[in-house]
Amino acid sequence: MSNTPHDTARPWRGIMVATTTPLRADLSVDYDAYAEHVRRLIDAGCDGVVPNGSLGEYQTLTAEERARIVTTAVEAAGDGARVMPGVAAYGSAESRRWTEQAAEAGAGSVLLLPPNAYRADHATVRAHYAEVAAAGLPVVAYNNPFDTKVDLVPALLAQLHGEGSIVAVKEFSGDVRRAYEIAELAPGLDLLIGADDVLLELALAGAVGWIAGYPNALPEASVALYRAALAQDLETALPLYKALHPLLRWDSRTEFVQAIKLSMDIAGLPGGPTRPPRGPLSPETEAAVRAATEKALAEGLA
Repeated sequence: MSNTPHDTARPWRGIMVATTTPLRADLSVDYDAYAEHVRRLIDAGCDGVVPNGSLGEYQTLTAEERARIVTTAVEAAGDGARVMPGVAAYGSAESRRWTEQAAEAGAGSVLLLPPNAYRADHATVRAHYAEVAAAGLPVVAYNNPFDTKVDLVPALLAQLHGEGSIVAVKEFSGDVRRAYEIAELAPGLDLLIGADDVLLELALAGAVGWIAGYPNALPEASVALYRAALAQDLETALPLYKALHPLLRWDSRTEFVQAIKLSMDIAGLPGGPTRPPRGPLSPETEAAVRAATEKALAEGLA
């Protein structure tokens, strides 16, 4: 295992990779491949993993699969604090049950979307986060207004933090200006980079972590980029960021799961197929992802 220092008091900090779920040809979960992938990421210098996020196709998993992925991640990581399971669900009670399962497995924190079956108002969002936080694990909010249609704006995040419901936010809006408003309204709330293609901008704006997609395929280069960005070492970070950005921007696109899995396949890592309703990439999209991945590998950005 890696000797990478990890903030055990605030285990949601650092590079927490939103892991893909390796599937066999028959679309069953390959838990052995998943365990090996978790170990590989931590050995490469990543701080931990986020199983059962949208990149992990949690919506298509059975309850048994979802629970086993968490326990597999905790065992493979060697330290449950390094695991932040996604606990999104249609109902607050179900999200709380997944949080309790994560706690029983030994996880250090959880990642929680707002209610996403309809456009929840602020009072509903606050009740949802309070219910899940009552399970006792630190909760990281996930703001993805594009997919959930619920926007965790800075003022609402400040309320949630003030009420003790969240410790951090994965900010995926792409609006880097929010970093400064969040810091003003909730100075104790940890900002985590939520989209790979705004990594440098949010790192410079004070982010203390990255819930990351593309390290699944290019872990070492991603670690180097993140460490340089956090240190504000632009001489190192900027060339790396420019070289990786053609791939990083796929994390913000509809086909992000297929794109990252394809890049993993090309890099010799356990990518594989996706479960329906996600299908294969179009020939044009596949060619674009393949070309960008092969270029990055040829440049030594593995």
